[in-house]
Amino acid sequence: MTKPPYRPRTLAVRAGTHRAFQETSEGLFLTSGYAYDGPEQAAARFSGDDPGHIYSRFSNPTVQMFEERLAAIEGAAWCQATATGMAAVTAALLSQLSAGDHMVASRALFGSCRYVADDLCSRFGIEADFIDGTDLGAWKAAARPNTKLFFLESPSNPGLEVLDIPAIADIAHDKGARLLVDNVFATPVLQRPLDLGADLVCYSATKHLDGQGRVLGGAVLGREESFLTDTLKPFVRNTGPSISPFNAWVLLKSLETLDLRVRAMCENAAQIAEGLAAHIGGPLARVLYPFRDDHPQAEIARRQMAAGGTVVTVEFAGDAETAQANAFRFLGGLELIDVSNNLGDAKSLATHPRTTTHSRLSEEARMLQGVTPGLVRLSIGLEDPADLLADLDAAMRAC
Repeated sequence: MTKPPYRPRTLAVRAGTHRAFQETSEGLFLTSGYAYDGPEQAAARFSGDDPGHIYSRFSNPTVQMFEERLAAIEGAAWCQATATGMAAVTAALLSQLSAGDHMVASRALFGSCRYVADDLCSRFGIEADFIDGTDLGAWKAAARPNTKLFFLESPSNPGLEVLDIPAIADIAHDKGARLLVDNVFATPVLQRPLDLGADLVCYSATKHLDGQGRVLGGAVLGREESFLTDTLKPFVRNTGPSISPFNAWVLLKSLETLDLRVRAMCENAAQIAEGLAAHIGGPLARVLYPFRDDHPQAEIARRQMAAGGTVVTVEFAGDAETAQANAFRFLGGLELIDVSNNLGDAKSLATHPRTTTHSRLSEEARMLQGVTPGLVRLSIGLEDPADLLADLDAAMRAC
């Protein structure tokens, strides 16, 4: 699928397909192991002289098709699938960091990502500094001689901070470090961090890549082949965060409609952001959406993203008790939109991050990330935007 140079939407339907029986739908290989023609072939497989499959913890034909297709869409040299998005983050960090190494990360991270980068890594002697990711000077100041990795997500969860990926990549490389970008909110449809200078990209495939709330999955992608073969793959093989072939097959089929779904969801989200902005001034304090002119990093978002994304974040006004009470009344007033902590789904979902996705962080860490008592995250799906706006307007009246 490299000649001619097909565009991403075509690659999302065709790339990575391997046919065993001329089937039009990709095959699902539910097998744990593989039989060899004889001991010579088995020995060649294990030595690497024969590239065939050995064991589905290592590789699987269905998983391989998913990896090749996602890599083609992303513009990456390789993709390593994992069982979940957090397995992808954990593998990307722990495979390359050792005791005595240092990492610089944006403080605006998903709660579980913060746990891995902070609590878990510190147990193994890996130090991390968490900085304001929008401040380029902070990235420079935090780097040390032993800094091996910069880590960020953009847009961030749930505050939708948009970070200047090319500028941060330049700083990382000047300091001799790699840059890992969690690209879950943007997806490869809206943003390709490797093209912007990042070294590694990770995904929770559970979100938009599936997009229908069915299966868990994750992925790490990059350009440097030696990182895959010498660093990441041995870690994944020996620690075992392998994705199920069934889940990989579901995700493989979901990639066929990723571009269509994400662009339609972005159109809805932009309309929802504008509709909700009409309520600012009462209990609603602000609406955050990367492509709105009042977003703090709107210029950066428009420069490195194809659209504003599928998530809209709103914040209710008042002291902590009042703001959270209004957030809960708003969520309780929703009829069409589900209250759920997932995102990137065809169904619109809403959650209160302070008491769900970021509840295990300290209050100080939550406030530094802007996860206030009045913050609500809305993941906009594929419903008719008029129906969504009617539901949101009714919920606002409950505040």
